[in-house]
Amino acid sequence: MRRLLASSTATLLGLATAGAAVPAAGLAAVAGPAVAPFAVEAPDTPDSATAAGTPPACVSPAPVKKYAYYHCNTPDQVRAAHGLPPLTASSTEGAGQTIVLVDAYGSPAAQQDLTTFASTFGGPTPKFEQWFPQGQPGFPTTTVNGNGNSQSGPAAASGWAGEATLDIEWAYALAPAANIVLLATPPAETQGVPGLPNLMKAIDAAVDRFPAGTVFSMSFGTDESAFGSPAAAKTQFARFDATFARGEAKGDSFFASAGDGGSVGYTRAHRQTATSPDPQVSYPNVSPYVTSVGGTQLQNGWTWNPTTDVPYLADGSQNPAYFGWTTGGSTEPVDNESATGMITGGGLSTVYARPDYQAGVAGVVGTHRGVPDLAWNSSVNGGVLVYTSFFPGVSRVGWHVYGGTSASSPQAAALTALANQQRIAANKAPLGNLNPVIYATSFPRATAFADVVAHTYGTTPSGVLDSNRVWDIGADGVITPGPVPGYATTPGYDLTTGWGVPAGPSYVSALVAAP
Repeated sequence: MRRLLASSTATLLGLATAGAAVPAAGLAAVAGPAVAPFAVEAPDTPDSATAAGTPPACVSPAPVKKYAYYHCNTPDQVRAAHGLPPLTASSTEGAGQTIVLVDAYGSPAAQQDLTTFASTFGGPTPKFEQWFPQGQPGFPTTTVNGNGNSQSGPAAASGWAGEATLDIEWAYALAPAANIVLLATPPAETQGVPGLPNLMKAIDAAVDRFPAGTVFSMSFGTDESAFGSPAAAKTQFARFDATFARGEAKGDSFFASAGDGGSVGYTRAHRQTATSPDPQVSYPNVSPYVTSVGGTQLQNGWTWNPTTDVPYLADGSQNPAYFGWTTGGSTEPVDNESATGMITGGGLSTVYARPDYQAGVAGVVGTHRGVPDLAWNSSVNGGVLVYTSFFPGVSRVGWHVYGGTSASSPQAAALTALANQQRIAANKAPLGNLNPVIYATSFPRATAFADVVAHTYGTTPSGVLDSNRVWDIGADGVITPGPVPGYATTPGYDLTTGWGVPAGPSYVSALVAAP
């Protein structure tokens, strides 16, 4: 089943993968919401390697938090990796644009946490709004516990608050002058009913409320098979897709996370905990009206060097022989973090036929809609720094390292908002549905994207990052490939990273030049 990872002191966001045990010290598996954020936080546990004097992989700003094995990125590091200038108080990227991040519950500390994030990294004062079109949930600190397996209410609120904070801070990191909107809804319940419909109702209201060219990012998903038969799913999806079509008619763009469960999916069962034997993809990222964002692992200034496929020691701590790295290097493989089960989603729809814009990749997708369309860094090891202060009785106040395709989607959406900003300056209409643009034969993909291909790290089987096949941890602690096949990462378009990673200014310029 998909799980949230929890430390002894706080619930950590995320969807791990089917069958993957995570026996790290201080971690315990708990049931996660099936309509859920695609994000996970690096383990917040003491690390003997740091105590022993080994240089830590990550040191956060004050209040300082160190991670021995999990690398992290600041806004300037991510911006530099994508050819963007440093963040400054006078940065104007995104000015006049609106970016809407869609999450259940929102966060009671959203404004203050975003302000702290901006001031820490030297950016302009954020333009921020949190909007509750269906009413604001009120969870006092004393009742938000982050425990248990409830899919909504107090047990889920802290997890979604972390997701929301990740979304707004990292949309800001790429488009610091944009109007950042956190669109929050009260429920987050089971797959399909009623959590996803309420999220879609909120998006429908936002299409009316916000200006033409608004860019939406959705870091949640529901497996196609959770809606029953393909025919039943198609009927439900058509209702939701009407919202996307209506937004795109006025120039809005929609992005969604491809998910973090690899090719594994879930059937329509009680609380959707039955694993499907066949590869699955999720909605809304599979909608032809949505740009699906897959995941990569940005190894920026470090290179993973595993020499064993046993990721955890007998005491549950991280094994240096698995998590080891060498200094230097700059690579970006598909995100397949076998030890934590964080593996990018991707594959073929069982509901949607191949849209016209994917005719050029019919050799890959066949007669089906294939996802993702593009990719961005989603790794936990190599994740992004997020500042949180919500529900201090549940989650540690301070800096955390987050990953998952929940980190990918808001950043890709924010970069695309920069293209809309320049299109307006050039007296052009906003982009609307991005997919027909980037799949067009005239689009300069060779310069607009950095292609993601297979990479090999260290000396172990799991160091070959060439697909989104899920790995399982056996009783002996060894990780081995799981039973559900994944999809290969190949040159050109593939079903793990799409066309690849948007190449910063070259990607923006190509979108500005598009008709």
